[in-house]
Amino acid sequence: MKIKAINGFKDILPDEVANWQRIENTARDIFRRFGMQEIRLPILEKTELFARSIGEATDIVEKEMYTFVDKGITMRPEATASLLRAYIEHGLHVKQPVQRLFTIGPMFRHERPQKGRQRQFHQIDTEIIGAPEPQIDAELMALGQMFLHELGLSVSLEVNSLGCPECRPDFRNRLVAYLDERQDGLCEDCKRRTRTNPLRVLDCKKRNCKQLVQDAPSILEHLCSACDTHFTAVQQQLDSLGVTYRLNKFMVRGLDYYTRTTFEFITTDLGAQAAVAAGGRYDGLIEQLGGPRNMPGIGFAMGMERLALLMEQQESHPTIAQADIYIAALGTEAISFSAPLVHQLRIQGKQAAMDYSNRSLKAQMKQAGRLNARFTLIIGDQELSEQEGVLRNMDNKEQAPFPLQEPVEILARQLEKQMAI
Repeated sequence: MKIKAINGFKDILPDEVANWQRIENTARDIFRRFGMQEIRLPILEKTELFARSIGEATDIVEKEMYTFVDKGITMRPEATASLLRAYIEHGLHVKQPVQRLFTIGPMFRHERPQKGRQRQFHQIDTEIIGAPEPQIDAELMALGQMFLHELGLSVSLEVNSLGCPECRPDFRNRLVAYLDERQDGLCEDCKRRTRTNPLRVLDCKKRNCKQLVQDAPSILEHLCSACDTHFTAVQQQLDSLGVTYRLNKFMVRGLDYYTRTTFEFITTDLGAQAAVAAGGRYDGLIEQLGGPRNMPGIGFAMGMERLALLMEQQESHPTIAQADIYIAALGTEAISFSAPLVHQLRIQGKQAAMDYSNRSLKAQMKQAGRLNARFTLIIGDQELSEQEGVLRNMDNKEQAPFPLQEPVEILARQLEKQMAI
């Protein structure tokens, strides 16, 4: 009997990895432009970290975490809490007042596996800590939009404000009063959330609940003066940066630590799983976790599974070459001659490939095509005797003779020059 992967834990196969690498490489390039530094975090954390940060009444903490109860440790369900724990533990604020950090890796939630969402999923997470200015909020959203644009993805940005501890209690009371009058029509989860986390009712995906909250009070109508000024400045900065967005008063996010600005990048191409990236400001969370007082922060995370799926659906990904050059060696002498040449090309930084099984030229040309090789160098007994191989440009199909008299180090440099033409 075959052993299969655990439900919700998916293998990422070689023909899928190219997209994942492109996502990671693009992210690292964008982050470099914005002055971000990478931090690498452990998968296991103390359970208390997530209970205190995410919120004990959230679905994540109540239902979805992979926790070793006897040990008091949990496989991380998200990255922000872990990153802030490291920020506090190592005193990063002392080294530099404003920290721009990112991390890439797997997260774990015991949810029902579905399209673009697994129990082990991967996130790219970026945070800016120590900067309260609304321009930082807009800059981070501009970063997200730039990243998704460079991947060739069509998404839209939705923005909201959740206020702060001063203005949110009044809004919460008004919202609870509104929901109490409509309890009979709410789903069981939303009836419970009305008492534990009423803002989450606004984000329920069930049709009846969505209809019932259409006329619910809006947090945007209950912002205090400071939050209203901040959110206005965020929108003005987004406009000045040319970032397109729309307001969504029902966006609340699933984590308790968010304050003020929240945002999501949305697609219509993944069914119910519409958000491919989301985040917001979490002023106060760092102090709550034992860090310095009044330390602001903002960040967002991107789901790599959803990004890869969206790239496949929107066909935004180009064909990626797996070889700069393929050497089609025909015969044992040609194989012996070609192996050192391939190795020398690799030393010089080229993606070089060959087949040692002495297959036919037709079979090897097919293999070169499967690797999307830019060039193929054909070497057989006749080519060795005449000391002249055949270099084929796989894009335009043009062929030219290639001299084989020189030592492999010189041949590798000559090939490099030919491929650069």
